[in-house]
Amino acid sequence: MNFLNKLERKIGKYAIQNLSLYLIFGYILGYILEQINPMIVYYLTLNPYLILHGQIWRIVTWVIIPPSGLNFWTVIMLYFYYSVGTSLERTWGTFYYNVYLFMGMLFTVIGSFVIMGISYIPGTQAYSMMLYRGVDNYFSMVSIGFSTYYINMSIFLGFAATFPEVQVLLMFIIPIKVKWMGVAYGVLLFVEFLQSSVIGKVVIGASLLNFIVFFLMTRRGLGMRVSPRQVKRRYDYQKEVKKARPVSVSKHKCAICGKNSEDNPDAEFRFCSKCNGNYEYCQDHLFTHTHVK
Repeated sequence: MNFLNKLERKIGKYAIQNLSLYLIFGYILGYILEQINPMIVYYLTLNPYLILHGQIWRIVTWVIIPPSGLNFWTVIMLYFYYSVGTSLERTWGTFYYNVYLFMGMLFTVIGSFVIMGISYIPGTQAYSMMLYRGVDNYFSMVSIGFSTYYINMSIFLGFAATFPEVQVLLMFIIPIKVKWMGVAYGVLLFVEFLQSSVIGKVVIGASLLNFIVFFLMTRRGLGMRVSPRQVKRRYDYQKEVKKARPVSVSKHKCAICGKNSEDNPDAEFRFCSKCNGNYEYCQDHLFTHTHVK
């Protein structure tokens, strides 16, 4: 029941802060490599067949492959995903946000091997296509379908589930609550899932499985002590309490012995009317000090 809580206590200090920013930097590197040599992307894709043949770097390098071509709208979308990702990290905590993203990446890697297994089942469409195109060409083609596109969408779905009442400007003009955008995204993904081939279903399902698993765990108390929405309410409450907190009383300090009211809350301090200046003394030195002239 408390697996993630225990895990956080043990390894939470190793969680990567600003993980969304590192993803953006990874995309920038991917765009640079594409400009240098477009064919280099084929050496970075999540190809399970080649991973089993020694190219194990592909388990990690597929993450830096940009989800779309570089243009103005891509920059806007990347900034948007960075903003919502940062908000989730600040609300959930760095450790839980790391778990959410890495869970999506792990499920995607597992999904690639599931597709490989399906492709070797005689009689399936994937098996026929693999025989027609050849093993190398077939898996190179399939591997292009694996990217962080749907993982980015899962970030937005997580944001919509956590901040349903937040209002954004659709196309910079139309005000709309995030929850309705989340519903629209969900419907589009479901339709795309139904219309896709078996391989497409695995790609979409694997990338978005983290959203389903994570929220089932957190809402039923299997991982987090409270749900993400409760975390936000607690964060907002603490922020309001901090704003409403009265200004603390200035610290008193004896000009002779240095005793202060912060370390000695029960001590009494008085200003001396005979001293030339604002000199304050504790009860032990109020009447025994030499007056400052």
